Order: sequence, then structure tokens, then C-alpha cells
Amino acid sequence: MSTAISVRLPEPLARQLAGVAKETERSRAYHVQKALEVYIAEHAELQIAVDRLRDHTDAVISSRALRSKLGI
Repeated sequence: MSTAISVRLPEPLARQLAGVAKETERSRAYHVQKALEVYIAEHAELQIAVDRLRDHTDAVISSRALRSKLGI
């Protein structure tokens, strides 16, 4: 099931989106959906990294120790 939403884009971005859609023979909605999927996945990964940085119980090792552990 899908949900329709409405979004306002600056004219230059809307033109770029239309151009990409035409070049790829895919809809603008397809490209917006894919862009949001990537953005949300990257945002989730960033949030995990930030949470780990703030977690004082999560061990931090130096790059030297990491290389040694990996044998490189």
C-alpha cells in the first residue's frame, strides 16, 4: 500500500528532478522515493554512530590498536 503526499520543491530542484526522470524513463515519484530511502537509511546510521559516541560505556580504541587487532 502506498500513501500520496505533497511536497514543494524549489524550481531549480524540480527541474533537475524532471530531467532525471526523463533521462531514466522513471517517474518523479520513483526518484523521490529512492532518495528518501537512502536519506532515511543514512540518517539511521548517523544516529547510531552519534549514540555510540555519547555512550561512555562503549569501548573506544585507537587506530593503532585497531590495526594491530586486524593484523594490518
